Amino acid sequence: MTVTRTSATARAVTAGGVMIAWVALLWLLEGIDMATGNSLDAYGVSPREPAELADVVPSAFLHSGWEHVASNSLPLLVLGFIAALGGIRRFAAVVLVVIVTAGLGVWLTAPPNTVTLGASGVVFGLFGYLLVRGFVDRRPLDIVVGVIIAAVYGSLLWGVLPTDSGISWQGHLFGLLGGVVAAFAFRRPRRPEGPKGYVTV
Repeated sequence: MTVTRTSATARAVTAGGVMIAWVALLWLLEGIDMATGNSLDAYGVSPREPAELADVVPSAFLHSGWEHVASNSLPLLVLGFIAALGGIRRFAAVVLVVIVTAGLGVWLTAPPNTVTLGASGVVFGLFGYLLVRGFVDRRPLDIVVGVIIAAVYGSLLWGVLPTDSGISWQGHLFGLLGGVVAAFAFRRPRRPEGPKGYVTV
């Protein structure tokens, strides 16, 4: 019991540290961007230009202002922490799939002459991942977590609809899809059942 509790505490500390560092990095990058005349915005994704494929990953760490980074920070911190509790390696793999899927989706489908950047694709991806992870892994506790997340953050789903020309619904939609794909790609194998015992009478 002591070992289990220690392990759980260590995972929580690690997950919390990773997410605090990530969010702090987002704010630091936005500070650098503002101090340099929005120079980092050039690393956002412009659609269907081959050279812009190199910006798919960096664009997920950049924002278009303090309000933008602030709106992404809390849900990223919460959802990322919960996802990272399952293991940092698995979490890193999930995030990479989400970032690439969201970025490529934006590159393929965003309107011309636009630049897309921000961590909201990752937020939607983590939401989708946590929503289905329990069902994919067949773990009751993770199913309960998914239901709670759906209840708290379910309104995020409106973000995949093209309701605001200034918001990348493409990044939201493909991020969400990336999270679902990651849940299946990195499903945990079920433990083999032990031999059945027989009772004689």
